[in-house]
Amino acid sequence: MYKGLWLTALLMILVAPSARVSAHGSVVDAGEGCTIFMDFYSAHFTVFQPERSGHREYCEDLPATGESVFVMEYLHDSLRQVPVEFRIIRNTTELGRFVKLTDVQALGDLDDITVFYQSVGPQPDGVLTVMHSFQDAGDFIGVVSAPHPQQDRMYHAVFPFSVGDPALPVWLWVLIVTGLLLLAWRYRNTRGVR
Repeated sequence: MYKGLWLTALLMILVAPSARVSAHGSVVDAGEGCTIFMDFYSAHFTVFQPERSGHREYCEDLPATGESVFVMEYLHDSLRQVPVEFRIIRNTTELGRFVKLTDVQALGDLDDITVFYQSVGPQPDGVLTVMHSFQDAGDFIGVVSAPHPQQDRMYHAVFPFSVGDPALPVWLWVLIVTGLLLLAWRYRNTRGVR
């Protein structure tokens, strides 16, 4: 039993830090930062919360409410030629992190659950910056849309994310599990002394 507890604790310690930086939906952690994919379009994707954490970069999940700056650095020249729509909606689905474009489309009219929307014209410099101040913590879905430069086609990226600290931070879980393991070890040793 104690071997199992130690293995569980070790697994939590190894997995917990990476769980915080892993991405989901159309945003992928490529090892050198995050990339957002809209079919053949792609861009480096970063979120900052300058008032809270200065220059610290986030892929998606944000630790607190407040001012947030979303930055996309286009990796395709054709993306520089088209307008881009950036929308943030409340995640009213029961799918959590597994939301896909079809799930967003099934919601119908998004106006009632939209917390932010901006249509940005072509960006010749290849950098799109969007700022939004989150008033409430919770689960959200980012939807980025861009048309094909020559065809009548629209491409989308959908990425679920949360705003606000989790109920218990990862480091606290590690501390709790370590404490429980130490108590179990001490209990076992004191039982064996009698």
